[in-house]
Amino acid sequence: MSFGNGGARRAGSARDSDAHDSSTREGERRGGEHRGSGGNGGSGGGFDCDVLIIGGGIVGLSTAYALTRSAPGTRVVVLEKEQRTARHQTGRNSGVIHSGIYYRPGSLKARFAVRGATEMTEFCAEQSLPYEVTGKLIVATERDELPRLHALAQRGRENGIPVRELGPAQIADDEPGVRGLAAIRVATTGIADYGAVAARLAELAAAAGAEIRCGAEAVRIARRPEGVAVATSDGTVIRARTLVNCAGLHCDRVARLAGDDPGMRIVPFRGEYYTLTRPGLVRGLVYPVPDPAFPFLGVHLTRGTDGTVHVGPNAVPALAREGYDWGTVRPAELGTTLAWPGAWRIAGRHWRYGAGELHRSLSKRAFTEAVRRLLPAVEEADLRPAPAGVRAQAVLRDGTLVDDFLIREGPRTVHVLNAPSPAATAALPIGREIARRALASVGVRA
Repeated sequence: MSFGNGGARRAGSARDSDAHDSSTREGERRGGEHRGSGGNGGSGGGFDCDVLIIGGGIVGLSTAYALTRSAPGTRVVVLEKEQRTARHQTGRNSGVIHSGIYYRPGSLKARFAVRGATEMTEFCAEQSLPYEVTGKLIVATERDELPRLHALAQRGRENGIPVRELGPAQIADDEPGVRGLAAIRVATTGIADYGAVAARLAELAAAAGAEIRCGAEAVRIARRPEGVAVATSDGTVIRARTLVNCAGLHCDRVARLAGDDPGMRIVPFRGEYYTLTRPGLVRGLVYPVPDPAFPFLGVHLTRGTDGTVHVGPNAVPALAREGYDWGTVRPAELGTTLAWPGAWRIAGRHWRYGAGELHRSLSKRAFTEAVRRLLPAVEEADLRPAPAGVRAQAVLRDGTLVDDFLIREGPRTVHVLNAPSPAATAALPIGREIARRALASVGVRA
């Protein structure tokens, strides 16, 4: 394996010099970097590691954690292009532990969310991380939503989730400020701090020997029958037996760098949030009935682990993969989106929905009116802008919005190509599944 001017090499001597005293730094976090006991040492067979993971969000870190637990001694390196882990989807979401009620029975989302919700609460309890099982209401405010609400309750039961159907008086008992015709209460929904969860997964993986390198973006990938070599932005070339692509917003680009056709493109959708300045208006988590044509859950109210109530998100096209506001435009990334036929087919089919989302993005009054459907007492002045997130939504060539988790494999590669919500909830079982596939690609049975 080579990149033009000779064989694959380790990091330039600045990183190699760290190897001489790595025994005194095991698990140390410096500048957002975790070093495990095996990360900088040489590897047998001409490889620097067994599994190289691109992406330091919660899915990539959970995969590293799972690898160190299921196959101790496996040499794992995680590359994260930012200076800290969990900077994007993991660190910019509602913080909800989803029950799994929304997802088609038998799908990966349904299986992993139901299992993951239990495992995430147990992990947070064991690791003394903030979390709470709060339950949530899904509220129908219009008559035409009632059949969808009842269908959702049935789906929840099929997925083994305890649900209780409520009338208007029971809604008022549960959430005095919320108005609706009917609702379902989902007991197993909760809240967590996924940034803290990701940080703990990184610490545990590093303590078990994994290395997490921040500020190292994968820029070139060469694949040969025996493994892969990845060149990073800091001049490092890392040789691995197998590659795991958990790059989130950039996963399709990484797949193409590896020589695989992902058959999809990431179309980024920005989710905009507000903070409710009168948090006493709601007690817990309140959601509308979602439109089944879209993988978005609608503008909802979420009380976080710190007591702050977030309102949102909407879903508008972002003008960059990391376009957290209208002022962030990256022409090359926008051009990639516009060149994908599926993006135009989405626009053609769903322009009315998109126009409504755009209106609520540009008009705080319109956004407030959407919230008032659930919480009539809210005023424009009660909503203070909060940091936005961007959802990495996989779209097929025919315009299909991929609704399930999507994991594809190539020779010596595992690509996670669609893992938006509820991926944080499901991170632990997803990580184990990815780890199993990665180990199988190199002939190791976990």
